[in-house]
Order: sequence, then C-alpha cells, then structure tokens
Amino acid sequence: MAKQGNSGSESRSEVLLELLRLDAGSAVALVGHPIHVMMVHFPIAFVVATLGVDVLYWWTGDPFWVRAGLWAAGFAFWSGVAASFVGTAELLLVRGIRLREASWSHAVAAMTLVAIAGANWGVRLFYPEQILPHGLALSVLASVMTGFAGWHGGKLVFDHGVGILVSPKE
Repeated sequence: MAKQGNSGSESRSEVLLELLRLDAGSAVALVGHPIHVMMVHFPIAFVVATLGVDVLYWWTGDPFWVRAGLWAAGFAFWSGVAASFVGTAELLLVRGIRLREASWSHAVAAMTLVAIAGANWGVRLFYPEQILPHGLALSVLASVMTGFAGWHGGKLVFDHGVGILVSPKE
C-alpha cells in the first residue's frame, strides 16, 4: 500500500502518538525480566495437556488419564490464577499498558480462560464420571480461549512492545 501525503511520511493521529510516547515497560519484573511473560507458559501448557489427556482417556478408557487430567487441570487453574495476579498488577501499575485497548481484550480473555479452567478442574474434583463429555468440552473450550488470549498477549508484546523492558521508575 502506498504512503499517503505529500511529504511521503505516514500521518499519525494524536491518540497514536500519545500511546507511542507512554511507557509500556514492565513494572513487575525479576532481574529485568517481566514476571507475567515468564509465568503464562505454565497455564498454556497445562491447558493443552489437559485436552491431550482427555483425548487419551476418551480413546483408551484407562482411569490413569482421569487422575492425570485432574492434576493437569488443577495446575492449569492455579498457575493461571498466579499469572493473572501478576498480569493484573502490570495492567494497573503501568499507564501505557492500561491505555491500550488490546490490554483489556487480553485481560478479559485471560480471566475467562481462568474461569473455564477452574470449572474444568471442579468437574474433575467433584464429578469425575462427567469428564466425558463435560470435561472434554471444557478442555476444548479452554484450549480455544488459550489461543484467543495468547494471540492478544502476543500482539501486545510483538506489535506494541508491551512488557519487554523494565519500566524506568525509581
């Protein structure tokens, strides 16, 4: 697509220029590494593992997969809760993150994912006989929501540069 304008440079709105000027670095970091970015890999892995375990249980009928699914779903939920606390802290503490619409889309998708993961774990804790079909359906839904939340999180990091550096606060 050709650039617009006589000067050959792309015009930017005042809102976009303000967003680019704002600090979007991490406020919750460990030795310069943003903690939320480090933590989100765990719930993602456990959500996908829970789906894999459910498929194996459906395929084999082996009760081992029921126990493995209980643990995977529990770790998916609790690691998601931990990552959510850190992500919420980033959202509330850093104005440059808070003012981006994509940050709120990511936060809503991630909170929805944590709720689905909690329901999935609850089904396994209290109604293990309902893993097929309810646990499997929740695992599929959680995996889809993981993709959605992860896509928004990736856009924040790769397109907006959110959380890749520690905020220059004293």
